[in-house]
Amino acid sequence: MIDMNAAKSFPINAGKCTRHHDLAKVEATGPDARVLISLLRGEPYDLPLTLTMVERHPLGSQAFVPLTRNSFLVVVAPDEGDCPGTPIAFETAPGQGVNIARNVWHGILTPLHGVSDFVVIDRGGEVSNLEEHFFDTPYRVEHG
Repeated sequence: MIDMNAAKSFPINAGKCTRHHDLAKVEATGPDARVLISLLRGEPYDLPLTLTMVERHPLGSQAFVPLTRNSFLVVVAPDEGDCPGTPIAFETAPGQGVNIARNVWHGILTPLHGVSDFVVIDRGGEVSNLEEHFFDTPYRVEHG
């Protein structure tokens, strides 16, 4: 989780600013790898949700830092022999972000309560950093 309330923090800029320090481990591996910072605007989803696929990024982490106070759905799944196992889902607290570690199966960005903007920090480079898995039988994600 990326949560400024749980991070080491200290004043900077003559005490007029607080730095919430080292919130996530950013990874970028492979040839010509570099860290990217992007902005995303996501349309909201409704629950229940039919989960048909997950993806992973074998060469780098992917952090999502919300710029709005809307919560969003996070889906992750364990790796079971190079395929995702049974996914689990949770809703973030308002303003809370996530850092998906390298090679972790996860769902797509899923805002829940309105259009939501995010800073995304992930890996760029010449080599593809995306693997997708489509489930033979979709999962149903419900609230609660």
